[in-house]
Amino acid sequence: QVQLVESGGGLVQPGGSLRLSCAASGFTFNDYVMNWYRQAPGKERELVARINAYSNTYSVTNYADSVKGRFAISRDAAKNTVYLQMNSLKPEDTAIYYCNAFRNHINYWGQGTQVTVSS
Repeated sequence: QVQLVESGGGLVQPGGSLRLSCAASGFTFNDYVMNWYRQAPGKERELVARINAYSNTYSVTNYADSVKGRFAISRDAAKNTVYLQMNSLKPEDTAIYYCNAFRNHINYWGQGTQVTVSS
């Protein structure tokens, strides 16, 4: 069955870093656009970062304005895993972070991992 399993969340001080991982199984990972979303308490889920379906010649990434220059998304085709490197974290980055796989109107979601930025 399809699984997206996030890991790497936790509590970090402002200015710190975390690396989220999302391990995929049960579908053809390389054919899917991979996204990281987040949802803070009382707010709607928002798209944080996106990376195109796997290509051995190019990689296209997109970021929310609020995380540009601080976050980086990447994917490892051999490990069926997508990553989100988060640097210079701010309290407003506190949220549940969700991994998403998208292709042709098909959406798969992970269960989410909590990121808390606080001193």
